[in-house]
Amino acid sequence: MSDLRLAEIVAGLSLAADLGTGQPLEHTLRTCLRAVRVGRSLALPSDELRDVYYVSLLRFIGCTATSEDHVRTVGGDEIAFLAAMAPVFMGGMREMMTTFVSEVGRELPPLRRAAAVVRALADTDGAERTLSADCEVASRFASRLGMGPSIDRALRHAFERWDGRGIPGELAGEEVPAAIRIVIVARDAELWAEATDPETAGEVLRRRRGHAYDPQVVDALLSDGPVAPVDPGADALWELVLDAEPLPPIRIDDRALDAALEAFADFTDLKSPYTRGHSRGVAQLAGDAGAICHLDPSTVTSLGRAALVHDLGRVGVPLSVWDRPGPLSRGDRERVRLHPYLTERVLAPCAPLTRIASLACAHHERLDGTGYHRGSGGNEQASAHRILAAADAYQAMTQERAYRPARSAGEAAAELRREAADGRLEPRVVEAVLEAAGHVRRGVDVWPSGLTDREVEVLRLLSRGRTNREVADQLVISPKTVGSHVEHIYTKIGVSSRAAAAVFAMEHHLLR
Repeated sequence: MSDLRLAEIVAGLSLAADLGTGQPLEHTLRTCLRAVRVGRSLALPSDELRDVYYVSLLRFIGCTATSEDHVRTVGGDEIAFLAAMAPVFMGGMREMMTTFVSEVGRELPPLRRAAAVVRALADTDGAERTLSADCEVASRFASRLGMGPSIDRALRHAFERWDGRGIPGELAGEEVPAAIRIVIVARDAELWAEATDPETAGEVLRRRRGHAYDPQVVDALLSDGPVAPVDPGADALWELVLDAEPLPPIRIDDRALDAALEAFADFTDLKSPYTRGHSRGVAQLAGDAGAICHLDPSTVTSLGRAALVHDLGRVGVPLSVWDRPGPLSRGDRERVRLHPYLTERVLAPCAPLTRIASLACAHHERLDGTGYHRGSGGNEQASAHRILAAADAYQAMTQERAYRPARSAGEAAAELRREAADGRLEPRVVEAVLEAAGHVRRGVDVWPSGLTDREVEVLRLLSRGRTNREVADQLVISPKTVGSHVEHIYTKIGVSSRAAAAVFAMEHHLLR
């Protein structure tokens, strides 16, 4: 795995972003091919063409940063909302607002829906606030994947427009990075081509030419023929995207791979304040338990990596389902049970990660065949599968959820042992996981970036989605003091949004 191409990892992450934004799987891969084609027709130098390639794949990796905000806004399925807004976002104000109003609160009763629309329209800074946070987080993840400053800058301006009326609205015309100018047009062309027909898609591009879109980019794209969906044929898209990477391809070693998979973990866990730090916690438990069970070192490595990415499929299920305080409908329960399958679908195309994919998607399987998504029994599960299942269960039980409080370590241990006694988990594995949990990381004397003990307490609560008032109540201090702490935290760790602060907390293992 030491000679893995970075493009394979980034392409895999783009599939997860498709799930989180409500697009068909491989939508971003198709956008990438179209964008690179336009970049070549514009005779971009190789470094700028490389930016186009990676920006097209990475543009939406901050999509989980503001899922909670979107749920509050729309009062329901935030993924469906993002999918509905995508084709009109770069259109005119009337087109965008018509769709916005029709989508907000669509799952709510009439009176509650009307109230939701009024609240959403009154939040005039909402779009800028959420998209700016998405951009900041996408930029941070890209840096962790080894991307350079030009890609960082492009992602921080991922929603600018040619006419200067984008978000954050700091750039216009050729000030907007070329990669963004090209990717915006390529992505929208793919959206409209998939949803309508070549004539309609072409008309949309011409109508927005000189407004949201760079005229030169539109002309280059239209000169390539009808705006039809990119269709390379069955099973060819993945290889075509890898072949489209400007030479020489970027390769990464095992250390960089581990860093990339940690970024996957944080991308996933950022979706809900209740899951932040979950995947890293499972990876720590599973790796330690694997060593306790005397698995060979390569299997322990694969187990830890699989644990980091085991929940990727969660991003394809609306947060309004995951964080519902009451019981789920039968349909929503089925959506939840599909998330291991989605994890496998995201990871499987990357051949070097196939072993990780088959392990990661088994974290909800049980020895008696009552688990999901395959319902496999004990004779189909290797030790690594059984360890991951027990580690995930223990870590989840010790974390708060919308529908229950966190269980104490003792309560979680008792429950895990009951699962073993009932034949759902393996007793030997359960004891290994519990032994690993008994050797949790000790608190550090010096916090990262010079944070104080109190600032770490505040940061942990912010990362869990608490408001300033809720933080103040829990720590028995004033909201004004909390605000001061937040300002100092942001300055020290170099962020400007709560979502990015939560990423920092996960990166530095501050959540527990």
